[in-house]
Amino acid sequence: MKIALVTGGSEGIGKAIAERLIQEEYDGIAIAARTPEKLVATASELKTRLATPVMPIPTDVRDPQQVQQAVEQVLAEFGQIDLLVNNAGIYSSGPAEEFSLEDWHQVIDTNLWGYIHMIHAVLPHMVAQQSGAIVNICSIAGKVPMPYLVPYTTSKHAIAGLSQSLSAELAPKGIHVCAIYPNIIRTGFPEKAVMRGKTSEDKTARREQLNQTLAMPFIEKPEDVAEAVWQALTNQESERLPGSAKLMGGMNAVFPKATQWMLRTIFQNKDKSA
Repeated sequence: MKIALVTGGSEGIGKAIAERLIQEEYDGIAIAARTPEKLVATASELKTRLATPVMPIPTDVRDPQQVQQAVEQVLAEFGQIDLLVNNAGIYSSGPAEEFSLEDWHQVIDTNLWGYIHMIHAVLPHMVAQQSGAIVNICSIAGKVPMPYLVPYTTSKHAIAGLSQSLSAELAPKGIHVCAIYPNIIRTGFPEKAVMRGKTSEDKTARREQLNQTLAMPFIEKPEDVAEAVWQALTNQESERLPGSAKLMGGMNAVFPKATQWMLRTIFQNKDKSA
């Protein structure tokens, strides 16, 4: 019997991962997200279409009490958690000086503390059963410094370090830890993104640029990340860079200054002071 808990599971990457795990014969999936209506609808759809128990658990991963209750609900329903997929996150874009401390907290509390809260709640159970896997959906921003995405990049670099150190410590205890580093993925993430600008025009332009980028035909899909997750689990990898993320990482390793110039040019927008 195999049971998984996927955060941010109501749509996009989280939903694609849940579906892939069911296809790979997981016996039960719990999906957690903040929007109850969308979460319940997704669970019902997956359960009906794929004939596997899917448990929706409305959860704000920024709240450790909600996270603890969610984990207890999964254990009460299924008796075990074999895989935790940390995926819930929020994107941010704009000049570093335009982000308020509230903006910083919104990004860090979701992208980093949300992962920590889940790991803190699930890990004692996995250590006790001497088995399990933790997959942290990171971003190529966890390896490549991204100008104008500073709060987001900060959170992703922290997740990279978290994943690497956990992997080093937990492998002898039978717990596999892996980080996935995708490039931009075609999902609905701009709806909740923290966008800031030097002017209102700059802020609007950044959102339009992001939407235009996502409309391009070569942009990768949530299913590509789900495939990367499954391959990483199957091959016991500590990290995986799917698709174009591998190219971006390679460019930064070989030509760091040119890569930074290119990224500044792309994300600068109306920041004339640059």
